[in-house]
Amino acid sequence: MLRGIPDVISPELLKVLHEMGHGDDLVIGDSNYPAASNARILVRADGHGVPEMLEAILKLFPLDTFVDKPVTLMQVVPGDPTLPEVQDRVRKVVRANDPRGDAAVGTIERFAFYERAKAAYAILATTEKCAYGCIIIKKGVIH
Repeated sequence: MLRGIPDVISPELLKVLHEMGHGDDLVIGDSNYPAASNARILVRADGHGVPEMLEAILKLFPLDTFVDKPVTLMQVVPGDPTLPEVQDRVRKVVRANDPRGDAAVGTIERFAFYERAKAAYAILATTEKCAYGCIIIKKGVIH
């Protein structure tokens, strides 16, 4: 056992977070995201949602301060009536963990998100059931 590591952070995820360097991206995917077919490194977080995992990760992982938007959400597809409340919960977690608050969060179109996600260092697959729960976070430096 270690102190200060949130219980939802598995040993495998802790290893991946430690291996990542400044500027590397981590995708936190919802249950609909094709994580296994897109990941260079796949870590599972079954039984956990995206905001919960983001909260735990940000206890250990600094967001990149050299980019304007180190947190990227998937845009709702035009015409889709879905109200992605999970994105509100993600923004709340970011506000609590980064002084830039909502200014640290950006959005990109669904297929652009998929393309960027394929180049990520790793993908964390959650069982988040809310649509549009996928996010990409960019690792910063420890000061």
